[in-house]
Amino acid sequence: MGKQPVRATEVGSGFKKSLTPGQMSMIALGSAIGTGLFAGSKLAIAMAGPSVIISYLIGGAVALLVMGALAEMTVKQPVAGSFGVYAERYLGRFAGYLTKYLYWSALIFAVGTEVSAVGEYMQYWFPEIPGLLWILVFSAALLGVNFSSVKIFGTTEYWFSAIKVFAVIAFIIIALWLVFHDPRDEFGFHNYAADGGFFSNGVFGMWSAVIVAIFSYMGIEAISIAAAEAKNPKTAVRKAFKVSFLRLLLFYVFTMALILAIAPTSELVSGGSPFVTVMSQMGIPLADSVLNFVLIVAALSATNAQLYAATRMLHSLADAGHAPRLAHRTNSAGAPVHAVWMSAGGIAVAALVYALVPEGGFGIMMSLATFGALATWFMILVTHVSFRKKVRSEQTTLEFKLPGYPGASILGAVLLAGLLVTSFFVPEFKYTLIFGVPFVIVMSVLYKLVFAGKSQRAQK
Repeated sequence: MGKQPVRATEVGSGFKKSLTPGQMSMIALGSAIGTGLFAGSKLAIAMAGPSVIISYLIGGAVALLVMGALAEMTVKQPVAGSFGVYAERYLGRFAGYLTKYLYWSALIFAVGTEVSAVGEYMQYWFPEIPGLLWILVFSAALLGVNFSSVKIFGTTEYWFSAIKVFAVIAFIIIALWLVFHDPRDEFGFHNYAADGGFFSNGVFGMWSAVIVAIFSYMGIEAISIAAAEAKNPKTAVRKAFKVSFLRLLLFYVFTMALILAIAPTSELVSGGSPFVTVMSQMGIPLADSVLNFVLIVAALSATNAQLYAATRMLHSLADAGHAPRLAHRTNSAGAPVHAVWMSAGGIAVAALVYALVPEGGFGIMMSLATFGALATWFMILVTHVSFRKKVRSEQTTLEFKLPGYPGASILGAVLLAGLLVTSFFVPEFKYTLIFGVPFVIVMSVLYKLVFAGKSQRAQK
């Protein structure tokens, strides 16, 4: 399990360098602005009440630390496999192996979560058509996009995300008008005090909702994964980091603050998506259908981005000899086609869960994905601490630095470890550790029995 240098073949081997900074920012937003915002926010509000605003602020602060640590390491060395490769280099081969599989598991379950939501949203217009059929149709379309060149993927994701961004901005503008220009005084920040007050479910409720916030923000790390396929990775990562974080804070924290000002917690929890509830309050013609379209685009966009990240992580695992060699092969367009097929397993799991538990499918899939998300972010920050020690010993100059090191990285890691422990006591996340702990044990045993003795690809 000794530490190994990152191999030259890791640096975007077989990939086309076609992504622009704008496309990279949209890839991060595409993954992070999905059902976590439009549907998961209902769960977060139910857990925390109006104090969910603080929950998303804490989650945003942790996301900032993770993005900053990743940007620092990626600017120095953009590689396919990103933080999995960094963990391998600075913590050891087993750490890299486990980090990649933790993230891959989170992504395939997140893919299943998003595509399941598409099936539910389509039934709003076509209730007579089974949601499972829509899951299969849209999954096939997104698989086609991921089988094509990264340029086509980047363009598709850019426009998917652009629609979401425009919709959320329009929502914010309308909501601001309602909150500050409501002659009936029905909307306003006084709603924060309704239904039990700001901390209606106590501090523990607020802290528990941070788990939902982290799941919602998951996807921002896709910037570092996409760097190996960017035209100018160092410049692209810096720009994407700054833009993405500001947008996420705007779209999550500010939007949550406005939603809770327009409708009391009880109304938001008893309805569907909080966005739907608020739009119904606005009384805008066809607003429900327009929003349903946005919800579908949001879920498709997140599915597209997460499937992209999952295939690249599996490609990196195969490159290190920790996954079937087929996953390393790319087609003439530079797409890892076999890794795409293997990463589509989350869609199959989602389809099964959707068929067996249609009412609770979203929550189950989210709780399964959450372990990998929290554990991966934890590993990124731990890796960053080791990375900085290595840089200091080599007396290397960094082009980009995360402020507040080492306290910032250590604080973020402690918070994430605390959230993992907390999930055991939150009913909505009862499957998180039930799945996660056995997963780590099985993958550790598999590494010991199958992969520990294998040489890395470059050494064969």
